[in-house]
Amino acid sequence: MRIALIVPYIPSLIRVRSYNLLNQLSKQGVEVTLFTVATSEQDALDLHALKPNLSGMFVRNQPVWRSLLNCALALPTKIPLQSVYSWNSRLQADFAREHRRMPFELVHVEHLRGSKYGRVIKSTFPELPIVWDSVDCISHLFAQSRGRSRSLAGKLMSGLELNRTRRAEGELATLFDHVLITSPNDKKALMQLTSEEERSASISILPNGADLDYFRRRADQPREAETIVFSGKMSYHANISMADYLVREIMPKVWAKRPSAKLIIVGKDPPRMVRELAQDPRVEVTGTVDDIRRYLWAATVAAVPLVYGAGIQNKILEAMAGGTPVVTTSAAFSSLRGTVGEDALIGDSPQEFADAVLRLIESPSLQREVGNAGNAYVRQYHDWDHLTADLVSIYRVAKNTKLDQ
Repeated sequence: MRIALIVPYIPSLIRVRSYNLLNQLSKQGVEVTLFTVATSEQDALDLHALKPNLSGMFVRNQPVWRSLLNCALALPTKIPLQSVYSWNSRLQADFAREHRRMPFELVHVEHLRGSKYGRVIKSTFPELPIVWDSVDCISHLFAQSRGRSRSLAGKLMSGLELNRTRRAEGELATLFDHVLITSPNDKKALMQLTSEEERSASISILPNGADLDYFRRRADQPREAETIVFSGKMSYHANISMADYLVREIMPKVWAKRPSAKLIIVGKDPPRMVRELAQDPRVEVTGTVDDIRRYLWAATVAAVPLVYGAGIQNKILEAMAGGTPVVTTSAAFSSLRGTVGEDALIGDSPQEFADAVLRLIESPSLQREVGNAGNAYVRQYHDWDHLTADLVSIYRVAKNTKLDQ
């Protein structure tokens, strides 16, 4: 099968969904031509790593000014700024030329940021089956962020975009041949934006996975005592809120019993609000690191104190894949199929969360039990090989359904 994969950013180890699906699709005999935009020098390195698994690649530079101009033009309208941020008319023209030269059998478009490409393709080439990977329900995320974000920028963006994204996602859920989403909670939120009569596309849950080989912990990697790790892209407003909540409300309760406990916040582009958390000498903010795995492998506990969010927390899956025991919240764990108290420990208040962290710090045997159970869970339900096989089956159904219309 020859497909076009249109993503609004370069797939990479940070953008794990598109990166892993792309790599696995080629192993399953799918010929993938990538259409995307590049914004930095790092993108060139990430693109080079993708080439062996691609049949073709079309990349257009997308400087920040172009994205901001797209947003400025959309601001007076009802269009979500998210949906135009990565729009590049030259990339769309590249797709049209390539499809006319050698037709694609299916188009896979990722995220709300990529949805405009799907809209234009549907109107230009109505015979082409289109699978839209919503990933998360963004309006569901913004509805939570508006009231709970600890980042002013997060609150402002959510307030501006909430009604726009609700309207757009409701329409998109009816527009394409098949819709993908990562979790039952997000599927429910997306379906609530349309009536059953309006909804023509099938909506399938395709969870995120973890690269089990990549995150497998080395046998010679020791655990560091009393070390808690929190990881993620630190410019993301939901991660900023989690880091602030963890340091200001949870860790003081941990330190009351374990004053030598150390918290390491790992992830690229931490804003000042996050960097200032390291004023406490027991908190380290790393910024960008070459390899996140050594922090996960060394930690006693991986903490994911979700304040608000959507989809599946990849940081949970990555810690589990490395055998690191996880403490998280009911809201974060509800997107998974694991067993509370076995595959991960849960704490919904600062005291409950701190108590769960302390239980793990104080019991090496519990660390091993929860770490091993989490690892077994992620191997059973979040192996990219199995998830990609499910995706290929969805492609076939979408293609055959289109032919029958």
